[in-house]
Amino acid sequence: MKRSLIALMFVAFSGAALAQATPAGLWKTIDDDTQKEKSLVRITDNGGVYTGTIAKFLDPANKPDSVCDKCTDDRKDKPVLGMVILRNIKASADDKGVWDGGEVLDPNNGKVYRARLKPVDGGKKLEMRGYIGPFYRTQVWLRVE
Repeated sequence: MKRSLIALMFVAFSGAALAQATPAGLWKTIDDDTQKEKSLVRITDNGGVYTGTIAKFLDPANKPDSVCDKCTDDRKDKPVLGMVILRNIKASADDKGVWDGGEVLDPNNGKVYRARLKPVDGGKKLEMRGYIGPFYRTQVWLRVE
């Protein structure tokens, strides 16, 4: 009986820990086409609003001094390293395990997409989805810290 109670408590606490997984942290991005490590993105929580910044390039093809020449907003011709690529992401009112409502920038083409973040696998992975209209693309990022 005592073991059953302990096992039940463990399951309850581990479920609560999974429900608390957030997108905040350092994430390794993976290139869609080559499946190679691309960069590290640091996502921070600023009073319930999440932003993501490119912290480091992992692909040697990315030059440290590259700029976003295809961007059309305030990030045009700014350095990609250190650039905020996720903006205004908030916890979803409809789904407790999802963060959305903001935008994600692809610095390779300068396009801005609506964003949706969903921690999976106990917060070890992050499904990062970008939308334009009914079309979307999902990447899986890996937690570094």
